[in-house]
Amino acid sequence: MARLSDIIENFIKQMLEESGNNFVVIQRNELANYFRCAPSQINYVLETRFTYERGYYIESKRGGGGYVRIFKADVDEDHYLLQMLSQKMGDSMDQQTAYAYIDGLLEQNILDEKIHNIFKNVVSDRTLNLDPEIRDSIRANIVKTIFLTLIKFCNEDA
Repeated sequence: MARLSDIIENFIKQMLEESGNNFVVIQRNELANYFRCAPSQINYVLETRFTYERGYYIESKRGGGGYVRIFKADVDEDHYLLQMLSQKMGDSMDQQTAYAYIDGLLEQNILDEKIHNIFKNVVSDRTLNLDPEIRDSIRANIVKTIFLTLIKFCNEDA
């Protein structure tokens, strides 16, 4: 059975798809009432599933009449990949962060499901069975190499 977080994520993605725009406006409390959960559960989904790394931007206004506006990035592949490389990726990366970047590639339709799963397996803690400090540095290099290689392939296809 799907977890509530997965159900909420899919519901919001469905709303985005049906909106015909690259954004949707929701109210945290209304969504929480709909799913019979605490507003903090909605916050958790927004903070972990709709991140910049995955190609989303969130604008929020709290208080009475507050809202959350979720934008799905409509960017070209090179711009998205280069932005992640130059502004977001550091010299060390834990498994969760690497997965977020790779999930973002799937969300942006840069990767198909098969390659997405291969990349996630390559950067997993299980595969990189090393001292954590070394492992996280190697993982960051692998993810950066994936992005650089994708940029190269995108430019060759153009």
